[in-house]
Amino acid sequence: MTASRFACRAAPLALLPALFSCRPRDTGAMFVETLEAQRPARPAAVAATTASRRTAIVTAAERVSPVVVSITVTSTGRPEAQSPFDFFFVPAPREQQSFGTGFIIKADGTILTNQHVVNGAERIIVSLPDGTDQPATLLGEDAVTDIAVIKVNRTGLPTAPMGTSTDLMVGEWVVALGNPFAYLLGNAEPTVTAGVVSAVNRNVLPGRDQSGLYLDMIQTDAPINPGNSGGPLANALGEVVGVNSSIFTQNGGSIGLGFAIPIERALRVADDLIKNGAVRRAWTGFDVRGAEGMQDWKAQGGVLVTAVAPGGPAERAGLRAGDVLTRANSRVLRNYLDWEAVKLDSRVGDAIRLTARRGQAERTLTLTSGDLPTTTAEKVTVLKDVQLVTLTQQVRAERGVQSERGALIFSISRELTQATGLRAGDVIVGMNRRRIATADDVREVVESLRPRQPLRVFLERGGTIVYTDLEFR
Repeated sequence: MTASRFACRAAPLALLPALFSCRPRDTGAMFVETLEAQRPARPAAVAATTASRRTAIVTAAERVSPVVVSITVTSTGRPEAQSPFDFFFVPAPREQQSFGTGFIIKADGTILTNQHVVNGAERIIVSLPDGTDQPATLLGEDAVTDIAVIKVNRTGLPTAPMGTSTDLMVGEWVVALGNPFAYLLGNAEPTVTAGVVSAVNRNVLPGRDQSGLYLDMIQTDAPINPGNSGGPLANALGEVVGVNSSIFTQNGGSIGLGFAIPIERALRVADDLIKNGAVRRAWTGFDVRGAEGMQDWKAQGGVLVTAVAPGGPAERAGLRAGDVLTRANSRVLRNYLDWEAVKLDSRVGDAIRLTARRGQAERTLTLTSGDLPTTTAEKVTVLKDVQLVTLTQQVRAERGVQSERGALIFSISRELTQATGLRAGDVIVGMNRRRIATADDVREVVESLRPRQPLRVFLERGGTIVYTDLEFR
């Protein structure tokens, strides 16, 4: 009896009903028979459960994860001067690190990411999916579209399967992949978040610290944290349809409102950056009423043309100031952001079909976009690192410059910007007591300076005339 009671107590709870009246002689046999009876059912149940767990989201994540990389950027940061005077009162620069995400678009190590991820980078380290770290070089960046391309010295890498954003359906599942904590999580596996397409063709006004134009964006409720910027947004098939861009965050984390750059735009910009190092942006030759007209865009019924550059593409097409644009190609124009989206995705030489209302009559015209005047203008180089362009009517129209004469700073090195406070887009209108009318005037003044001779430079910046005092050694 003692042995029998012990055998009953040791049996698993699930077998107690079967062993309730067990006898010493058959307890072991019954236990084995019960286990054998259960075994055939378990693999089928497990297989069914596993199949139900393997959703389209799981498959999409598995397909895209191998191409996601983590990006660590080292830069020397200092608060940006708002005027030439601020340069002398801001803290000294110091080294800082920032993190982001990218994804491999070519097997030769070419990686796509956001421009704001690599902005100001002095050193870029990429953590590949296999866990190895590789230094990367910057092939090109475009602040307007917030796209950049970097490259590591590796071959045979997996590449992202590309989809299209033009057929996205509101409510369909999407997956956002990224590395919000970079290497701090201790492995190279990306973080996966899922959500739905909340809206498409969203136009987002940039914040104070953002220079990009976030137009025709994909809106999703898939959490996109700052470290996810530059990572892929994929559909349920595991095809990349957008580039995650963390542009709406009040506390440094996700607020349930994410946006992604359409993949078609990202790849077009990337192609320009790979081939030319810069984007060849289209110029239409006219300005429209901007943010100040947003409150009455419904009553206006379109986009108001405020200025037409003499001799530009718009004038040649027959457009006039005061016309109201209602359509561009097949797109209805409700406000200026709709027009900016059309312009942003246009290439040089593209024919843009416009519908314009003049008075009570509507007419259709075709505008052929050209190169930006500053791109084709003759450049004058001074101090080795500064390229200047003489102001013309076309250049003034392109940049919205009020001064009639002067020399626009087309490009300037970061080092010289830090040393002088000057920056790209400034228009030099005077130096010491000399009025500046051309880029050559600036070169003549600089070449005539004696060592340690002070120089007062008068600038137009943001529609305001300011000055800064410099001294060249």
